[in-house]
Amino acid sequence: MKKIGFIGSYDKTDLILYVSKILTMLNKKVLVIDSTLTQKARYVVPAINPTKSYITDYENIDIAVGFSKIGDIKKYLGMAETQEFEYDFMMIDVDNSQAIEEFGLREAKLNYFVTSFDNYSLKRGLEALTELKEVLNLEKILFASEMLKEEDDYLNFLSLGYKIVWSDKRIFFPIENGDLNVIHENQRLAQIKFKRLSVQYKDSLANITEEIADDDDKDMVRKTIKSIEKGVW
Repeated sequence: MKKIGFIGSYDKTDLILYVSKILTMLNKKVLVIDSTLTQKARYVVPAINPTKSYITDYENIDIAVGFSKIGDIKKYLGMAETQEFEYDFMMIDVDNSQAIEEFGLREAKLNYFVTSFDNYSLKRGLEALTELKEVLNLEKILFASEMLKEEDDYLNFLSLGYKIVWSDKRIFFPIENGDLNVIHENQRLAQIKFKRLSVQYKDSLANITEEIADDDDKDMVRKTIKSIEKGVW
């Protein structure tokens, strides 16, 4: 099983669900864990009988909400502490240092720092990294109107002194291409649909998924996105 961390205060729920949808279409078993304070997945992912902590299925993706550590998820599933999960990928949404440690994100295949460039997202997002005990490697996922060097430089400046090493890679998502309206409509329909998402948004989803996917699946990512968009699966 491969862990993928999504770190920061910026809203990451839909991004994670869309990437997870592609992975499930590649015949991978995926668990999404929302361990954030806001627990947005509780409100946008349909659940028949939500409790304080629960796991629900959403378009063949398992969604875990209300858990603060891996051990609690194993207890919920009736697993022994030493038993291995049967998932191919565990996508973990966190916004604090404790969750980074509790979910073992140091062992993750990839850790992403997700942010836009408003001060709340930047500074509150970096707070999640203030109590790191060891250096953590991070790749940036940046939501902005344009990918400006000045904004990236500002993030680098704010992060000075943190125990992080930035990857040379960056993934950019445009925020003014109408994608948010499409995503909100999909939430109301309770479906993960790619139709009408911008070319730039789908391209960035593909870039992330290609990084995450197993080597044998990388070449199929963009074909899979087209199949989802056409409703062919």
